[in-house]
Amino acid sequence: MTPSSNHTAILKSKLKNGLTCSGPKVRSTLMGFFPVVRWLPKYKLKEYIWGDVMSGLIVGIILVPQAIAYCLLAGVPPIYGLYTSFYANIIYFLMGTSRHVSVGIFSLMSLMVGQVVVREVFEAGFDLNEDSTPSPHELFNETLDLNFTDKPELTVELMGMQLGKDSYAIAVAAAVTFLAGVYQILMAVFRLGFVSVYLSAPMLDGFATGASVTILTVQAKYLLGLKIPRHQGYGTVVVTWFNIFANIHKTNLCDLITSAICIAILVAGKEIQDRYKDRLKIPLPTELVVVAGATLASHFGEFNTRYHSSVSGHIPTGFTPPQVPAFSIMPRVALDAIPLAVISFAFTVSLSEMFAKKHGYSVRPNQEMVAIGLCNVVPSFFHCFTTSAALAKTMVKDSTGCQTQVSSLISALVVLLVLLFFAPYFRALQKCVLACIIIVSLRGALRKFRDVPAKWRASRMDAIVWLVAMSATALISVELGLLIGIVFSMSCIIYKTQNPKVSLLGRVDDIDLYEDVEEYKNLTAPSRVKIFRFQAPLYFANKNSFLKSLYKAVGVEPFLELTKKKKAEKKEKDKSKKQAKTNGETTNFDVFVGLVQKELEFHTIVLDCSAIPFIDSTGMATFKALVKEYEEVGISVLLACCNTSVIDALQKGEFFGKNNKDISSLLFYTVHAAVLHANRAAEEKKAEDSVV
Repeated sequence: MTPSSNHTAILKSKLKNGLTCSGPKVRSTLMGFFPVVRWLPKYKLKEYIWGDVMSGLIVGIILVPQAIAYCLLAGVPPIYGLYTSFYANIIYFLMGTSRHVSVGIFSLMSLMVGQVVVREVFEAGFDLNEDSTPSPHELFNETLDLNFTDKPELTVELMGMQLGKDSYAIAVAAAVTFLAGVYQILMAVFRLGFVSVYLSAPMLDGFATGASVTILTVQAKYLLGLKIPRHQGYGTVVVTWFNIFANIHKTNLCDLITSAICIAILVAGKEIQDRYKDRLKIPLPTELVVVAGATLASHFGEFNTRYHSSVSGHIPTGFTPPQVPAFSIMPRVALDAIPLAVISFAFTVSLSEMFAKKHGYSVRPNQEMVAIGLCNVVPSFFHCFTTSAALAKTMVKDSTGCQTQVSSLISALVVLLVLLFFAPYFRALQKCVLACIIIVSLRGALRKFRDVPAKWRASRMDAIVWLVAMSATALISVELGLLIGIVFSMSCIIYKTQNPKVSLLGRVDDIDLYEDVEEYKNLTAPSRVKIFRFQAPLYFANKNSFLKSLYKAVGVEPFLELTKKKKAEKKEKDKSKKQAKTNGETTNFDVFVGLVQKELEFHTIVLDCSAIPFIDSTGMATFKALVKEYEEVGISVLLACCNTSVIDALQKGEFFGKNNKDISSLLFYTVHAAVLHANRAAEEKKAEDSVV
């Protein structure tokens, strides 16, 4: 049997095994794709049920007002926030591998979706300044299926249907959500989870804080009852605050007073919760109390009709029929879905791993990407927008005894009850109350500003990354802020590798340890040997930096030294010739010049490679050139403490000669061994020269 036929047989066997459908294989695939099938049959009812039910109920109670509120950010009617929360919890219950993560609407995702929705709604011709909340008279007409108003409502044709402003808004949100989910699933299929490693913690932190500033700005108009259109394009924060102050005289006093009362109650509740969290077994349902009280006050006080306060409007019960996302919109929002997909899976995977580590179990990042992808793809058919894991709700689940994702099922049931029975009761809820809930929820993110001095003291580079990401996100736009943050963060890493710490080493007393002479006291530099440490990989981008720092540290640049040597030789030769000609003598000038060469302060450079993780072909060529150039001026170059990857690269580039014949005289396992070899070789050479 020939080798080629043997390989063909092995390939056929692997394909057969991979494509064969058997009972155990189907079961294994099913359990991998739906982890609930694996853990639910092993559910410890008596041990887990109380914690799961309690945490599920509490998160559900918190989720309902937030679901309604975050729709203001997303630019869609409140009912769609409830839909999103319901479907996301159900799907993650089936597919997630984390026991504690709470997946649902998230303020940052809602803001990013809202930016896309408002842009597309504006480009479709709808009036952004229009208050879409119907008046009681319009609601009466809507109930009778009549329209007595003279002004026809603007509609846009999409997939053969005429859509109004709200319907078109959720169509845009569903389209961008579908694409974000598809991107996430593709990332899981092609194992692209490594992309998240380029989202550094300071960059993400700064991005989230900048987005929080934008969220606060976008919601500020509701606190004052101002009907200002949401700004399109760059500089949302600056332009929006300018518009707010330009229209400050139009402030609705009813909304302002309501906002002040609600913020006071919400902040007080949060402060009490933070101060007495060890004594309180469950979080205070402050948001629900505020929503219930404000709704009753608005309803019986008739704030909408008497004071023209903007309210949530009619929220229908039940579910709307599923609908395929509008593919005609997708080309316009394809790029917008990329940052949504990346941020959503980055937050979900990082939170999953964080709580898994805390509780001593493991999660599968790739399955988490599939789960969050399907939490976006499937609900997009049911008029939902982009979801992600949320830190605040996850921490609430963890602190209230959550054991498994059964708690997500309980939270979904709470949302279902609201959808089926209680949604219409929120009709009179003022939008300023929802804005208060959103703004108070940003307390944690906005408090990050207080940590800037500590960040600066800990790491200036990280503090600068945080400030750049935060400023770009807040002052330019959320999407560009993310891009600028990533690029700047990566640039800082490149800058660090191009300008790493370099040092000359000295010996610690009489032991075989060498350290930085600038960092430690009482170190002794070895006689006539320079030990140089470069703390970065050596590759094409920092080759010049390596050479400059080496030349500066040892004080000898071989090219310049060689040039000086040749000039001195020529000068000495010319002088000797002139003198010999005058005296009528004949002299061997080459021998004479060789005897008068100036001796350098050191004879060997030892390169401590312990802090060089890898080198590329350019780095290997740099080492080769160094050995050759310094050899021409009478200086040896030795390597010490190289790791295996560096040694492999040097061997492949024949740095040690053919068959590694010079490896024993160029490479040493310790710096001390290299120093001993250098001194021994120098003594031998000196003895030979004395004989000559």
